[in-house]
Amino acid sequence: MATERLTGVLLVGGASTRFGSPKALARLGEETLAERAWRTLGQACDERIAVGKVADGLDLAFPIVDDASGVRAPIAGVVAGLGAAQSDLCVFLPVDCPLVDAALLRSLAAACADADAAVPQTGPLPGAYRRSALPALQRRLAAERLSLRDGLADLDSRTVEFDELLLANVNTVDDLQRLLTVPGTSLARARHVPGTS
Repeated sequence: MATERLTGVLLVGGASTRFGSPKALARLGEETLAERAWRTLGQACDERIAVGKVADGLDLAFPIVDDASGVRAPIAGVVAGLGAAQSDLCVFLPVDCPLVDAALLRSLAAACADADAAVPQTGPLPGAYRRSALPALQRRLAAERLSLRDGLADLDSRTVEFDELLLANVNTVDDLQRLLTVPGTSLARARHVPGTS
């Protein structure tokens, strides 16, 4: 039986107010957070797209699909990604989860084989979502009910347990500096130079 095609969607981030500059452009050694996430998606997926606000003018090496929404919320990126993807099944990776690897993304996709969504124990992202989730998420977005976590209640979803360190979310420069000191991670071997806006 052929393996199902998988689209990887990079959510390039919101306003990054707590970080102080666009998180997508923060550097880890030779690559930015966006480049790192894009590479990870390439290791796991047949197709990659990036979703965000084109008006943000981020200087990235790949094109961004505009989420066409007036709000800054992950649900807008998931709706836009599902609409733009060529595959029925997508994995979504926020730009600020630098320890997520290809194996974790493939595990989420496998758990979504017979469901609308598969997410880790920590919440809705990173996550795997099928196009079957799109109508319910579109309705929530149109009604400005923007919590993707709450939106899972409208879906047939699965929860997958992972090491929570892999799911670490970088909201501030201090968060990233802390990850750089965790033994055994690839970040512990990278030097961080904050990106510029």
